[in-house]
Amino acid sequence: MTLTASRRLYGLGAIILVALITCSRSEFGTPSFLVGLAIAGIAYLLAVREFFQTQAYSHRVIFACLALAALWRMPFLMTPPGPDDDIHRYLWDGRVQRLGYNPYNLIPADPALAGLHTSETRGLNNPEVPSPYPAGAQLFFRAVTAIHESIFAFKIAFLVCDFSIVALLIEVLRRSGQPEHWVLAYAWHPLVTINVAGSPHIDIVGALLLLVSAAALGRRWRMIAALAFALSVAVKFLPIVLTPLYWRRLRIRDALLAVLVFGLLYVPFLENGRIPIQSLSTYVQRFRFNDPVFATLERFASSQIVAGLAVIVGLLTAVWLRSKPPVCSADQWAWPMAASLACAPVVYPWYLLWLLPFLRSTSTLPLMLWTISILPTYFVWHLRSLGQAWKVPGWVLLLEYGSLAIAAAIVSLRHLAQPVVLALPEEPEEDVLPANYGQGDGSA
Repeated sequence: MTLTASRRLYGLGAIILVALITCSRSEFGTPSFLVGLAIAGIAYLLAVREFFQTQAYSHRVIFACLALAALWRMPFLMTPPGPDDDIHRYLWDGRVQRLGYNPYNLIPADPALAGLHTSETRGLNNPEVPSPYPAGAQLFFRAVTAIHESIFAFKIAFLVCDFSIVALLIEVLRRSGQPEHWVLAYAWHPLVTINVAGSPHIDIVGALLLLVSAAALGRRWRMIAALAFALSVAVKFLPIVLTPLYWRRLRIRDALLAVLVFGLLYVPFLENGRIPIQSLSTYVQRFRFNDPVFATLERFASSQIVAGLAVIVGLLTAVWLRSKPPVCSADQWAWPMAASLACAPVVYPWYLLWLLPFLRSTSTLPLMLWTISILPTYFVWHLRSLGQAWKVPGWVLLLEYGSLAIAAAIVSLRHLAQPVVLALPEEPEEDVLPANYGQGDGSA
């Protein structure tokens, strides 16, 4: 590492700091907000380029850069979320559970429930439908509100998850022999700051649990890996498409225990022996955002069939990557979820938080770019405030998915141009797992 490389990294960190502080002082989705976010996104991509080109940074540089990341989170921590951000629903769900109600049965807009609301829950979004969040998320909401019933308490809880991911990533990178500066590919991402400290989302909890599962599987702590995976699916169903990655890497008893724990999470919400999750059907049939693939396929099939297809695409991607060496590298965790999300009816920017802990190799460069090219979709929030339709403009879709397609094509062509090297047969996976299990190569 040269002094010049460190200075370049510090310079990019300073740019991200100023840009994100500008965002924190701007109304969400406005042009000034988006300009600051765009500058931060470009600086982030330039930083990723530095990560590839530099063999290693000193611990002092990495610590200073992590301190910068913590610093630019603070203004967002103090900024109140929007009036209809998801966090208001989290607070409502946790509150009504503690009052003895089932959030899957309550419709927040019901006039009879007006007395249950607080000033922080009256503006929750989509109040005409019950909660769509799985049982793991619900129990997390209840736990946070048991400590303190406030939006700020949720922000602190999500920041704890955020910092935990950073700490775990450092350990994973150190154990696998990868440069530790790749932790900054997660910590410096503008998407994390906006959707953890600013307008926080439950996805960060699921991402932490999934990373715990991957790390535990790499150390052959199979029971912990199985339980953490079950809990991550219980936060949001997205990682279910990674199930093929666990095939023959878990013992049957571990898998059965994971299924049992997942089922037990729903016991507190049973009504007459069944789980009242009708809001999931409403979600698939009614909600749409940033969904060009889903919208195209929906012209030829029902929404339920297309939603099922999105899951199948993710599963097939995992099956295909499962057969490729190295065993379960980082891109094998990221790509199945990304493939499923690309075909989903709703693709909010914070959904990509699930991918970020696993993006640190050349094969995931298209996904890195997607996590930045999706940022202009925040413009829709500004358009809605002006009375326009809740719809992503065509130019935003073209920029977002066009960038992803071009990057994927370039990476694929480079991969095809590489000479084919015949490999010896792998050892049985049940007995041997490589030291870098769950990691990418981090090379250029």
